[in-house]
Amino acid sequence: MYDEKMYDRFQSGFIAFAFAILICTLPGFGQTPEQTPTLPDQQLPGSISGTVVDQSGAVVTGARVRLTRAGQSASPEVLTGNNGQFSFADIAPGPFQLTITSAGFATQTSSGIVRSGEFHIVPQIALAVATNMAEMQVGLSQTEVAEEQIKVEEKQRVLAILPNFYVSYIPNAAPLTAKQKFKLAWKTVIDPFTFVFVGGAAGVEQAQNHFAEYGQGAEGYGKRFGAGYADTVAGTFIGAAILPSLLKQDPRYFYKGSGSTPSRFLYAIANSVICKGDNRRWQANYSNILGNFAAGGISNLYYPPQDRNGAGLTLENGLIGIGATAIANLFQEFVIRKLTPKVPNRNPGKP
Repeated sequence: MYDEKMYDRFQSGFIAFAFAILICTLPGFGQTPEQTPTLPDQQLPGSISGTVVDQSGAVVTGARVRLTRAGQSASPEVLTGNNGQFSFADIAPGPFQLTITSAGFATQTSSGIVRSGEFHIVPQIALAVATNMAEMQVGLSQTEVAEEQIKVEEKQRVLAILPNFYVSYIPNAAPLTAKQKFKLAWKTVIDPFTFVFVGGAAGVEQAQNHFAEYGQGAEGYGKRFGAGYADTVAGTFIGAAILPSLLKQDPRYFYKGSGSTPSRFLYAIANSVICKGDNRRWQANYSNILGNFAAGGISNLYYPPQDRNGAGLTLENGLIGIGATAIANLFQEFVIRKLTPKVPNRNPGKP
């Protein structure tokens, strides 16, 4: 016989039992706070970026940046772009090390720690010019190394203004190809300061009425400027490009920077008549000597007739050129380096 009250009691008991079973299955039920299990903090990937420059502050394009992590065999690499920047994405949090290599520069390293979800920016990385051939990247040709060193030399300016291209602060710099010698000469003769210097000299000559046949006024100044600039172009190309290419000699002055003052003085003076060959051996500086006399001889073609005394003018201009080289070398050895910012590091004690 159906008992409605018994059925109601059975239904209520079943519901209570089911509810108890459901509650018991919930996480943390019946546990104290200390007993409740916790999940570790979620570690989000981060990124690493930075900029590679040389010692003058110019960006370095195509530098190879390798990322290494402790306990990881894979070492991803990227190349710096036209703005010198690089970046690594999706990097697991933790310590890291960057190794930067580029043609003609010493290997540089930088380390740090990237945290969870962090966009980590590495402090600007400045590469120093390699001071010995062992530091050059394996597989680079001598021409590529020389090209990187020329880029540094072309940024050398006294007081950040006057060009100082024809001095190497790296004692064993790679020898230049003929093309690179002509490139450096062209860079010199078209430099704005070259025009300023020649223009100032022409003004002094006009004030002193030197080469009187040129006359005065704008026309006279123009002739003096033209003659002075022709001297500069002829002397630079003959003595620093044409003859060095034919005779396989290096037209640059190699800074000594060490030893006694008398030894450095004699070294600077001697470098007006000796130089390094492309084989890195010292030899008579035929390029400078013959170049100065050749430029002096060419000047007979455009100086006023009354100032052309043939062999006399050639000899005079040639000796003046050699003497000027000796004086310039003395300034290079004792003064100019202190006035030239951001010159490359070198190994002291090696001429």
